[in-house]
Amino acid sequence: MSIPTFSAAHRRYVKSLYRRMLTDSLNWTIHRELWRRRALVIRAEFESNRNVHDPRELAVIFDKAEADLARNQHPDPVISPLFPGGTKWERNIPPPMGPLYDHLAADAH
Repeated sequence: MSIPTFSAAHRRYVKSLYRRMLTDSLNWTIHRELWRRRALVIRAEFESNRNVHDPRELAVIFDKAEADLARNQHPDPVISPLFPGGTKWERNIPPPMGPLYDHLAADAH
C-alpha cells in the first residue's frame, strides 16, 4: 500500500496550525525559557501524528487541535506595534499626495 501524498493546501494548514499554537503559547508565557518547554511539547504532539494518513482520523485530530486552540486562546494576545491593532498602527500617516484643491472638479467652476 502506497502512502498518499498530501496537497500543498494540507501542508500549509498544518504549518499554520503549528504556528498558531506556538504563538498562542508564547502569549501565555513571560519567559522564553519556560515557553521553550511548551514548544517542545507542541512539537512532540505534531510529530506523534506525523504518520497518520487516514483522512477521517486526520479530521478528528485537526478538529480537536482547533478546539483546544480556541478554548485556550489568550484574551489579550501580544500584537506587534506596527501590525493592525498594534500601538503604532497608522500613527503619523503621511498626508495624501493629491492636490489640496481639485480645480478640475465640475463643482469648482
